[in-house]
Amino acid sequence: MATARYCLISLLLVGAWLLGPTQAHPDVWIISTSELIYAPDGSLTGVRHAWTFDDMFTRGALQEVENKTKGVYTSEELAPLARINAESLKEFGYFTFAKADGKRAKFDEPVDYFMEYRDGALTLHFTLPLNAPVRPKQFVLEVFDPTSFTDFKFAEKQPVMLIGAPASCKLDVQRTPMAGSPGAKASGQTVLDHGEDGDSGAVFTNRITVACP
Repeated sequence: MATARYCLISLLLVGAWLLGPTQAHPDVWIISTSELIYAPDGSLTGVRHAWTFDDMFTRGALQEVENKTKGVYTSEELAPLARINAESLKEFGYFTFAKADGKRAKFDEPVDYFMEYRDGALTLHFTLPLNAPVRPKQFVLEVFDPTSFTDFKFAEKQPVMLIGAPASCKLDVQRTPMAGSPGAKASGQTVLDHGEDGDSGAVFTNRITVACP
């Protein structure tokens, strides 16, 4: 059965204890895709993430999983690992931070979470319902790790999708800039003001902006 050894949060906490915040660097790499989910009345109800882990994390995590067929891992066999990772993300705000018309939006605990193994990589799927549906003119979502121990990158193709959004809504996606580039300096002053709190991960933020006139 999967243990907490390859829980994402456990790795982050161990890394933070060993290196300290001033020496933070990525230990886990994630390719992220996100879906913003809208209700029939046009209100935004939540965010659905799919996070694909790097080879090293995948190999280590699978060592903790009992499977019947070599090289094949079913959703049922991966369920304990999915539960450990999804439920433990709360301590870091699920690495998902949002504002609706300038006011911080809060998320409930994740639902519909599961893991899949495909093409040699583990992917964690989960949905974060908003604490209350919103219909803002501007919704801003940022995906990043405040400790910098996890490197998030949006997928190259269709990194973000609007599901059921009003036709008038427009989507803008800002990817993580390369370290040391002019864009990296500018993105440190995020709309969610994480940089003012000393969160080094905010310098490399993936930002989603949805404008609905």
